[in-house]
Amino acid sequence: MPEKKRNGARRVTVKDLARDLGMSISTVSRAFYPDAVVAESTRSAVLKRASELGYRPNPFAQSLITNKTQIVGMVVSNLTNPFYPEVMTGLVARLQAVGMNVMLAVANEPEKTDEAVDLLLSYQPDLMIVVAVTLSSQAHEKCDSVGAPCIFFNRLSADGAGFGISCDNAAGGAQAADFLIDAGHRHLLYVSAFPGASTNVERQAGFCNRAVERGLARPHVIEAGLFTYEAGYAAGREVSRWKGKVDGVFCANDIVAIGFIEGVQERPGLRVPDDISVVGFDDINMANWPSHRLTTIAQPLSEMMEATVTLALELARDQKAEPQITRFAPGKLIERNTTRSRKTKERADVGG
Repeated sequence: MPEKKRNGARRVTVKDLARDLGMSISTVSRAFYPDAVVAESTRSAVLKRASELGYRPNPFAQSLITNKTQIVGMVVSNLTNPFYPEVMTGLVARLQAVGMNVMLAVANEPEKTDEAVDLLLSYQPDLMIVVAVTLSSQAHEKCDSVGAPCIFFNRLSADGAGFGISCDNAAGGAQAADFLIDAGHRHLLYVSAFPGASTNVERQAGFCNRAVERGLARPHVIEAGLFTYEAGYAAGREVSRWKGKVDGVFCANDIVAIGFIEGVQERPGLRVPDDISVVGFDDINMANWPSHRLTTIAQPLSEMMEATVTLALELARDQKAEPQITRFAPGKLIERNTTRSRKTKERADVGG
């Protein structure tokens, strides 16, 4: 048995475990690798005694043998958007369930992204997951060159290359346009967020193009600038001062939509949905709060996260896999209290 120190038990080592079992260190070490050649009776005896003694294999020592650290580097930004904490909670839980450990670096400013990548790469992750961050081409190439391929989640890389898991945002934008047009809205607006983000670009294109296809004028576009409540609120205040008529609005995401609604209603007599219908995108938990009850398009988040974990496992085994972009059809549009249906509009027109 391992010797004791005055301030508590020292860490049990593989040498201690081998001595206790009367086995060689190499035999004991192999027992912890499912693919290693070792008798099942021996493996069972080693694992049982390791559990009794509180022995845990040293992951860093294991990585020297396997060339795998089981570490996933995750680069994130924009944590003020409630969508991404929800994503991170689900992704981390799923990755841990399959034996992968997540190391997080936050880059709240674009110029800090490369620093965050360098920090994570110093821990030799098996791969990187990039969430709501635009990587420079240099950072992307650096990850690939050291054998840590990048998976872009939700927001794809600027050049469209690499591995990506995304919703079909253009289809979601078209879905929002169809819903508003079918409900009788004819004067449409898109509230744009981060201009270079693939999510924003695709949603705007899908929404505006479908409106034109349906015979309407191309929707107005307001550049809110960021995926934030404050940006949406400012856009709402701007629209509330417009002389031109707007009756249907699609916002780049839910938090922008919530801010937009509160901004536009600053003008006396201008109400949502009586005067303006508003649709968001994501279906974050906050969207269903009684104070908001936002009509929105749900992201197929569970399917996207499961696909990300599956891809992460594949890349951890085979880093030579061909880059691929996987897009999931957007979820259903969830109608709540921020939009008017055609029947509601017809009743209002008759009564007005």
